[in-house]
Amino acid sequence: MNLETLKRRYLEYLEIERGRSHKTLENYDRYLSTFFSFSGVSEPSEINDEVVRSYRLWLNRRPSGVMFEGRNETLKKKTQNYYLIALRSFLKYLIRCGIRSLPPERIELAKTSDRSLDLISAEELERLLSSPDGEDLMSLRDKAILELLFSTGLRVSELCSLSRDIDTNVDELSVRGKGDKVRVVFLSEGAKKALKSYLKKRFDVGDSLFIQLSKNNETGSDNRLTPRSVERIVQKHAKKAGITKKVTPHVIRHSFATDLLRNGADLRSVQALLGHSHISTTQIYTHVTDTHLKEVHKKFHKKRAEEEK
Repeated sequence: MNLETLKRRYLEYLEIERGRSHKTLENYDRYLSTFFSFSGVSEPSEINDEVVRSYRLWLNRRPSGVMFEGRNETLKKKTQNYYLIALRSFLKYLIRCGIRSLPPERIELAKTSDRSLDLISAEELERLLSSPDGEDLMSLRDKAILELLFSTGLRVSELCSLSRDIDTNVDELSVRGKGDKVRVVFLSEGAKKALKSYLKKRFDVGDSLFIQLSKNNETGSDNRLTPRSVERIVQKHAKKAGITKKVTPHVIRHSFATDLLRNGADLRSVQALLGHSHISTTQIYTHVTDTHLKEVHKKFHKKRAEEEK
């Protein structure tokens, strides 16, 4: 069986057995096609250490299409890893099917720098949440969006997929996230109040919770907001609130996670609330919430100052 056929079956496996999204399938198809095109291999047995070594070198030197100071930047290490992860996952699938090829553990990922977090202060967050202050439908919608994002830590795609039949009298909400996994998130009093005010003003018959509106607060029957539209709404209110940093729905998700950890929540609980498959993804927040290191630093400097007296 040739690699193109195996790739098709692998993508079908991801879709049916693993519940991967259409976007993930599209990306993996592109990553694997790039490898096949570069390497020229057509059979699993032809994938070996030398082929992968040449591919990694090519990826590392490949122009990204982004110009910086007059030169074309190369692919970032993180982007290179996307290609390698797809290949490694495909090789694991071959093993599952009893097909001999390069062992997936032979492919090491490129070392990347620690991921930095874009955060806003508590005071900036309050200004952002208070920005929509009107009683018209658009202001009420925007207020509900911001309150719900911070109350639940939802991904913007999850927020946009919500239905109008949400029960604002209970404190919890079930959402379907990545990999079609369902998790429970919780509504604050502020989020429930904002949602009630917004839905009370809705007179259309659309099923979507958050909808597109014209300047006259007019809408179609079911004009669902897109993730890009929500990003623009968040940016509009960040600007109105006088926040100079770039603020996105994901920044609010970061604020949700760090707020929980700073107030004593354990990492496993935050992982569940965010819908992370792996604890390592959640651990990016620990370095901004580790007050123990600050106390050690203060104690050390205090002791040294006393010894020097």
